[in-house]
Amino acid sequence: MAETNHNNKKNVSLGKPKKTGCLYYAPAGTALPTDATTALPAAYTCVGYLSEDGVTNATDTDTTDINEMGGIKVLSEISGYGETWQFNMIETNEASLKLRFGTANVTGTADKLTVYHAIPSGESLVLVFEIAMTGNRVKRIVVADGTITEFDDTTYSAGDAIGYGVTMSANPSDLINGSTSVEYIANVATASLQQDPSRARRPAGAPL
Repeated sequence: MAETNHNNKKNVSLGKPKKTGCLYYAPAGTALPTDATTALPAAYTCVGYLSEDGVTNATDTDTTDINEMGGIKVLSEISGYGETWQFNMIETNEASLKLRFGTANVTGTADKLTVYHAIPSGESLVLVFEIAMTGNRVKRIVVADGTITEFDDTTYSAGDAIGYGVTMSANPSDLINGSTSVEYIANVATASLQQDPSRARRPAGAPL
């Protein structure tokens, strides 16, 4: 019997966006995907290209240490946990602007938009990250309850794309067993990683 408990370079992967798009979002309460490959419902909207820095997933933990009277640490427990997702949207479109500024603060149609800069409302959204892994595998990351907690500065210059960078907190949700995020990974055919014209670059509110 062949040994399987060893290093395998086939499991080493880059994390690229799927060609149809990397980040989709939908209003809170939208049905969540439960696997890596089933097509997302039309309620999910793609924000467009993200910057070359990609997506950063960070965790923050607080630890409580207990020392005995002689100063020796006898117990160490995690007393707090938080998770965030940071990314920079480099398309100026209805979807990216609504995510950055809030759904209620963006009006108009794809070719004529008005954006109001106002105090964030704490709008809750479902986030889905679509990652193309090396070796014909895909990873789908689902955040059931995401809220923006930090905003990057927006720079206007001749040398860089206008970007809308945000950090979103992943809040615990009973919809994913009390977790902050959930990942689904699957092997796929090469063709499934190619662009599907019916879903590519669909503007927010556009008919299928």
